[in-house]
Amino acid sequence: MAQIDRFANLLWEEAKRFLEKGRECSGSLAETANLHAALMLSFCALEAHVNAISEEFAGRPTLSAHERGLLLEREVRLEEGEFHLQSGLKVARLEDRIEFLHARFSGKAIDRSVAWWGRLTAAVNLRNQLTHAKNVPAITETAVRSAMEAILDALDALYRAIYKRKFPPANRGLQSRLSF
Repeated sequence: MAQIDRFANLLWEEAKRFLEKGRECSGSLAETANLHAALMLSFCALEAHVNAISEEFAGRPTLSAHERGLLLEREVRLEEGEFHLQSGLKVARLEDRIEFLHARFSGKAIDRSVAWWGRLTAAVNLRNQLTHAKNVPAITETAVRSAMEAILDALDALYRAIYKRKFPPANRGLQSRLSF
């Protein structure tokens, strides 16, 4: 297992533990802090897993420079009549990268009517309310749990589509292995 995969799994375990800790201290400032940590770390884990998958597939010679640019989140420029990856960062929407990975490496587009896709979109919106706060977001245990389940389902769908096996951490659901 690659180092980034281990790190992504650790982030996921940390997110699950913070969800558990939030539940343990309901109705307090500690609950809110733990729920914030769970939500943000779950997205860190999702991004790390998507980056690991992207890095793995970006080296394929059948990919165009634009496809590699999307996977690696790098700029692509036309130089001397050919497209080349640049060192500059070009951030892509997480949902776009997930859709591309699924479609390009499974041969099938994501069915946007599946429940996890709608919940993932809601989870991204919840994360954005916290990350780009303009008002005090209502972050509840139920909302964070739903976001994390959507992330787990999204990763499982990606693994099943691309690798033809389930996402290994899916067996434990939202139960953490950590005890801090």
